[in-house]
Amino acid sequence: MADDLTNVKPIYFSRHARHRMYLRGATDAEVIQTIQGSPWEPARAGKYQARRTFVYGRPSPVDHKVYLYKTVHVIFAEEFDKIVVVTVLVYYGSEKVEE
Repeated sequence: MADDLTNVKPIYFSRHARHRMYLRGATDAEVIQTIQGSPWEPARAGKYQARRTFVYGRPSPVDHKVYLYKTVHVIFAEEFDKIVVVTVLVYYGSEKVEE
């Protein structure tokens, strides 16, 4: 994480991120947990990315197959007073992904 204050900065979701979360099956809580509890890595254009794998065990909203895990991959910008989620990707699988 970029500094010790990132856990207390409010997290905002862009309209694009909200739409992608809906389509791909990510919740606000999963995105927030990913940002606050996973290592940050540099992404393009000065953004950051973080990933976290969650136990799932339900049908995915994408193909309706049952998967044991889902990995939430968040792209976000850290601003002075907030974090802005730019987009969210979700990967479903039946094998645990090493983080």
